Amino acid sequence: MSYIDKIKDRAKMDKKTIVLPESKDKRTLIAAAKIVEEGIADIIMVGNEEKITDGAGWLEVDLTGVVVIDPAKTSKLDEYVELLYETRKAKGMTPEKARETLLNDYLTFGIVMVKAGDADGMVAGACHSTAETLRPALQILKTAPGVKLVSAFFVMDTQFKDQGDDGTFLFADCGLNQDPTAEELAAIAETSYRSFKSLIGPKPVIAMLSHSTKGSARHEMVDKVVEATRIAREEYPHLLIDGELQLDAALVPGVAKSKSPGSPVGGRANILIFPNLDAGNIGCSAWGARRPTAPCSRASRSLSTTCPGAAPGRTSWAWWPSLPYRPSLHRTEARQDCLMGARHADGTAESGDSVPEEHDRSASASMETGKWKPETERYTA
Repeated sequence: MSYIDKIKDRAKMDKKTIVLPESKDKRTLIAAAKIVEEGIADIIMVGNEEKITDGAGWLEVDLTGVVVIDPAKTSKLDEYVELLYETRKAKGMTPEKARETLLNDYLTFGIVMVKAGDADGMVAGACHSTAETLRPALQILKTAPGVKLVSAFFVMDTQFKDQGDDGTFLFADCGLNQDPTAEELAAIAETSYRSFKSLIGPKPVIAMLSHSTKGSARHEMVDKVVEATRIAREEYPHLLIDGELQLDAALVPGVAKSKSPGSPVGGRANILIFPNLDAGNIGCSAWGARRPTAPCSRASRSLSTTCPGAAPGRTSWAWWPSLPYRPSLHRTEARQDCLMGARHADGTAESGDSVPEEHDRSASASMETGKWKPETERYTA
């Protein structure tokens, strides 16, 4: 059984309610129909019911069983306005602004539904940037206790069953922190350990990656990884971790015997911690090139195989924390071989305010109302 099939089975046994706020993207409608058909989760879509029905008809998908909530018509709007106001009033939120935001920003509306306990999680990111998706989650849901840093990870499901955990790996950080410090790398390793145990298996084995193995090269970038490994061992003694290791020394037993003899991790790692975002993002993309990987990205043509991963509520996915109380979900591509997640950090009360705009400069898709046209991916005005 593949990793994604195992995740689906877990979801079916503990069915959760998931909000899909991007109802004007056709992939969301297709995904919602597939999820309900497979019994993976209960689905709530945010938007105008008439337009969603119109889109479903054009796509020839059956949304029977999908609940549609229109922010302008729901009887809970006043309750949500009060909740958003109380949560953000210290940052200048007013009741009037809260109402306007909820009526016009479906991402925020979905997050407030999760905050209110009316949904277990939210999947988004098909037509919004990373920063746009993360910000309301961090501002409203806040952060998971005991986690020091917001970070992102990919679950890589591969055909190499003799490596990783039956061919499955966790890569971090591949989507958020551009140049983490040694302390931050250690924190990423610890939250990755928790995510691995929650989502993949009971025996995380962590490799701190570098272009050097055990002193084969000298550079300040190598020093950072060495220091991060030392900090992780000191602050998180429960981790099975080693570094610095090159990728081949981390994964190939024969190479490990030569390059890092005696390493408790060498040749058997199933969690790969990359030294910076360049390495992590390029690494997961290159790995996925043999078997296309895609997080429900704005560039991806399918969302249907990513949303099911949301169903095991309280686990962390992309954009949200390891073992969160109320997960917010995000995908950046959409093939079953790669699932992406992120963990909320412990940090300051309003740590979501610091999510950098420059993290993703791509323009988000238009969310204006309009009609479906066969030659487009989403509504056109």
